[in-house]
Amino acid sequence: MVIVGIAAQFRTHPVATTLELGSVLVCCLLFAGTFVLLSSGLPTGRGDAWLVLIGAGVAFVLVWTVLVPLYERML
Repeated sequence: MVIVGIAAQFRTHPVATTLELGSVLVCCLLFAGTFVLLSSGLPTGRGDAWLVLIGAGVAFVLVWTVLVPLYERML
């Protein structure tokens, strides 16, 4: 029944529901990515995988601190 509730929420508030579900997915991926990278040891050289993980985290924070407030202000 959770899927039915999510579908109903999506019909009434599509942007907010997409942002919330996307945020949960991104948080889970960042969490899992951090542990995968920690299990592989400290970065050597440029540490490209760590930079990608940090960049994804920065993009996530910017969405919620810049884009979402701008969107709400435009409504």
